[in-house]
Amino acid sequence: MDKDTRIIQARKEKITAIKEKGIPLYPNDFKISCTVAQLRHIIDTDPSSLGENGKTFKLAGRMMAINKMGKSSFVRFKDGSDQMQLYIQKNKVGEDTYDLFKKLDIGDFIGVSGPLFQTKTGEWTILATDFRLLSKALRPLPEKFHGIKDPEKRYRQRYLDLIMNDGTRNIFITRSKIVSAMRRFFEEHDFMEVETPMMQPLPGGAEATPFKTWHNALGMELFLRIAPELYLKRLVVGGFEKVFEINRNFRNEGVSTRHNPEFTMVEFYQAYADYQDLMGLTENMFADIVEKISGNTVIEYQGHTIDFKPGWQRISMMESLSSIGGIDPEMIHDTQSLLAFAKDRQIQITKTESHGKILTKLFDVLVEPKLIQPTFITGYPVEVSPLSRKSESDPNLTDRFELFIAGREIANGFSEINDPEDQHNRFLMQVRQRDEGNDEAHIMDADYVEALEYGMPPTAGEGIGIDRLVMLLTDAASIREVILFPHMKHTH
Repeated sequence: MDKDTRIIQARKEKITAIKEKGIPLYPNDFKISCTVAQLRHIIDTDPSSLGENGKTFKLAGRMMAINKMGKSSFVRFKDGSDQMQLYIQKNKVGEDTYDLFKKLDIGDFIGVSGPLFQTKTGEWTILATDFRLLSKALRPLPEKFHGIKDPEKRYRQRYLDLIMNDGTRNIFITRSKIVSAMRRFFEEHDFMEVETPMMQPLPGGAEATPFKTWHNALGMELFLRIAPELYLKRLVVGGFEKVFEINRNFRNEGVSTRHNPEFTMVEFYQAYADYQDLMGLTENMFADIVEKISGNTVIEYQGHTIDFKPGWQRISMMESLSSIGGIDPEMIHDTQSLLAFAKDRQIQITKTESHGKILTKLFDVLVEPKLIQPTFITGYPVEVSPLSRKSESDPNLTDRFELFIAGREIANGFSEINDPEDQHNRFLMQVRQRDEGNDEAHIMDADYVEALEYGMPPTAGEGIGIDRLVMLLTDAASIREVILFPHMKHTH
């Protein structure tokens, strides 16, 4: 019998003994008067109301440490806000209650009433005048000294990770604050929050392999959305000129430190704006969020000092390939020279790739990892931008940008195509790519083209990866650290 099994067996015996005393194991009638955090605020602001003859408080939480000393004991417990010390004496709570306490274990939930006093070390402590069991834990918590270090166990049993590791709790508290700050920013800039379908008859808005499902009543195949883009732009056609959606997307792709098959983005669209306008908006939004979270616009991320103060570098992809990637500017427009360059540096590119895709792959390898400070890369090739408006100055390029921070893509935005004929032709180009074996290329969406035929105003749109933004602002190296329940492979 292993250690955990012995502990569980011993706890079952305690449970039987408690039941025989007629004491409920899981009552639901204890009402708290404040949280630990609220009580600490009272300690800081009105200590004169405290003391053994002062006000009585009712708190509840999980016992995390017990120091038994015969007829009295110290307990450290925590609720969802903070932790506190409790002092329980047999002569204060009575023999029956103290006997119950002695049968309890670390991990059990308790309710306690009493005033506060200061110990000899000056720590404010609750002096129990009443004590109750609120929920009996059957399994033991991990040892506090060792904690939960194994990432697999932390991700699979996130509830234990949250109980034992304050660092993990703080990541998700910060995540909530980031999303809240982002939502407020959009609302303050007159954007309307909307919801669009997560099950779609056609997957669109990005190049990715979708998850498929089946609707029995409709008798049709549906796809979990890979992006909300085409639905949000239908809303712009309908007259909602500034919309945003904080959305879950699903892409049937590999799992890595930067990718989870289910992830969170914000997408937003603004009529009568172009991609340049959105770069300015993005700078201001990020600076606003970072300042709200960290107190200023400078953060530390994985050994890098990153400054979010507006005025970020803006550089075209072609220029970056030369100045950062080390490619001779005369080679940029020569497909064969680029293929030879890639082969010489063992960068995997097939000879059948289009010129635009070759440039993009070279950028991914040679430039992206070096973009540590917030940097907008502009001027993406048409071949890799099927929904972006063509540039007026160069029809081979688009009015598009991607934002890179700490060597990874954080956002993607562009001036939208509102010419239905151009959009139809771009879809046809994607269909040809699918026929040539690119399973991630877009499908022809005739309904969306029809929507454009009713007229869409000049518009710009953008998507921002919220998980990756949270990684930056919590100094997390892996996306799994910022997703409460990341997808994991079965162990069986």
